[in-house]
Amino acid sequence: MIDDPHAFSESERAGVYRAIFERRDVRAQFRSDPIPPEVLARLLKAAHHAPSVGFMQPWDFLLIDDREVRKRVHAIFERENARAAEAHSSERGVLYRRLKLEGILESPMNLCITCDRSRGGEHVLGRQSIVEMDLFSTCLAVQNLWLAARAEGIGVGWVSILDQGDLAEVLGLPDHVYPLAYLCLGYVDDFLDQPELARAGWRQRLPLAERVHGNGWQAPQADESLARALDALNGHP
Repeated sequence: MIDDPHAFSESERAGVYRAIFERRDVRAQFRSDPIPPEVLARLLKAAHHAPSVGFMQPWDFLLIDDREVRKRVHAIFERENARAAEAHSSERGVLYRRLKLEGILESPMNLCITCDRSRGGEHVLGRQSIVEMDLFSTCLAVQNLWLAARAEGIGVGWVSILDQGDLAEVLGLPDHVYPLAYLCLGYVDDFLDQPELARAGWRQRLPLAERVHGNGWQAPQADESLARALDALNGHP
């Protein structure tokens, strides 16, 4: 291994990779214990230190603990989930209806991470060609928070089965602010040993070696040493 003065120690690296490999989309294991303010502050700070194109920092964080607000959001989920279920028939439909896909009312805290699409002005450095870079940047804030939460022993579940227009109305968002991620947060009884959808048989993780290309889409990864290294990493859920 190259002795790099900028590299983390072995134990520090292990912590980073553990958070990545053990992060889960939590739906059903939430406890009612509140998240202490100092812990929540650390999670928000981690999210706020995500990279963003042009340093635009387009995110805002809406903390939602009001039961009535969450009931309104849950009603949106129920309606959209019923519509989504209609797309799956036969055994697939039966499995879909068995899946627990949100923890809106069970989790002690809901968090909506929004994207202010006007932040930074009309000409944001690095966004001229790809205008969606504000949305992509906000996704990085979500990931930062998710990994920090796992390190704190806190579960996070992303509720994607929502009508974003209706959600924006419930939360009173301005027209230029997009509700990018609606998250459920809380301490959990357990983190599953593998993603819940994999465990339920809905879909399995794709082999990494088959997803790596060299110098173009049609070209396979020709580096045999890298291929061996990728094969050696098999086993993480």
